Amino acid sequence: MNKKDYYEVLGVEKSATQADIKSAFRKLAKKYHPDNKETGDEAKFKEIGEAYAVLSDETKRRQYDQFGHAAFDGAAGAGGFNPGDVDLNDILRQVFGGGFGGFSGGFSDFSDFFGGGNSRTSNRARKGKDMLVRLDLSFEEAAFGVDKDIELILNDTCDECHGKGGFDEITCDYCHGTGYVVTEQRSLFGVVQSRSACPKCHGEGKSYKKVCSSCRGTGQVKRKKEIEIHIPEGVETGHQLRISGKGEAGTNGGPNGDIYIELRVQESDFYEREGADLTVELPITMPEAVLGCKKEVPTIYGNVMMEIKAGCQSGTKYKLKGKGLKVPGSLRKGDEYVVIKVVTPTRLSREQKKLFNALLDTDLDNETVFRAYRKHL
Repeated sequence: MNKKDYYEVLGVEKSATQADIKSAFRKLAKKYHPDNKETGDEAKFKEIGEAYAVLSDETKRRQYDQFGHAAFDGAAGAGGFNPGDVDLNDILRQVFGGGFGGFSGGFSDFSDFFGGGNSRTSNRARKGKDMLVRLDLSFEEAAFGVDKDIELILNDTCDECHGKGGFDEITCDYCHGTGYVVTEQRSLFGVVQSRSACPKCHGEGKSYKKVCSSCRGTGQVKRKKEIEIHIPEGVETGHQLRISGKGEAGTNGGPNGDIYIELRVQESDFYEREGADLTVELPITMPEAVLGCKKEVPTIYGNVMMEIKAGCQSGTKYKLKGKGLKVPGSLRKGDEYVVIKVVTPTRLSREQKKLFNALLDTDLDNETVFRAYRKHL
């Protein structure tokens, strides 16, 4: 049967450096080692070991690059080397050394390395869970900022036992306070030792003579809390605020989690919003558009007077600088854009119709007609 290309087996290019080859082998060895209960594959593990034994040796690699697998055909192959007889245990020792699970002499900690339950993990200080709260705001609240009180129900440290879960601490008699137990099993490399959390104390290494009745041994109780938060000016939908240390209680003396506030801002009935910029539509009459005028324009900070130039067309956009929303975390403000909408009258009096008819036969630059038209309106 044809063997797979060694470079393909390790998932590296032919130009790969020795560091690349070693890194690829380390990753695959962890994945396919027979002691890995989830993805272990003995045949695959031997295959990557054989590929590494060749490609990690510069001489053997040159021979393989030149002749392929034929370089090692025969009982002893080139230089008396047979890839099928490589010592996988020796290869692992060379590659991982003392860093493979924290040992150097033997491979008793494979199970720890592959997630088989390292010791004392459950009694480490751990940060509490973070919480996500969604909060609705009106457009005005988002524009100018607001203080809000929110109510949460979360796990908090038990006041009775101060988070310990019990009273009168004693050393676990099953693991003798280590928090773990050692088991042995036979594997590809002989007898392999593995460590797992103590089933009696769950890795704590200790227990209590009396379990706390308030928290039932968990060290935490459900509690309603009211937290005041400040919403800054200019926030928009999707904006998140982080309140550090106000989330659920940690375990074994770990810090509290955080609270993340995700904001949802209602749309304005008057303004269109794009980031910190606002847009408003301003209707004007045809005479105002033709002759120009001054109009009072609303902004979120109050009304301002704006001059509209003569001959203004519908759709013309004016910018009111700094009249938009504040950019959170900045002193800068957005702008307000005023879009002109020239309103065409649908009902005219008899006199107005005469004026429009007169305009049809008159030079549009005739100021006398315009003045008469505006005076009549």
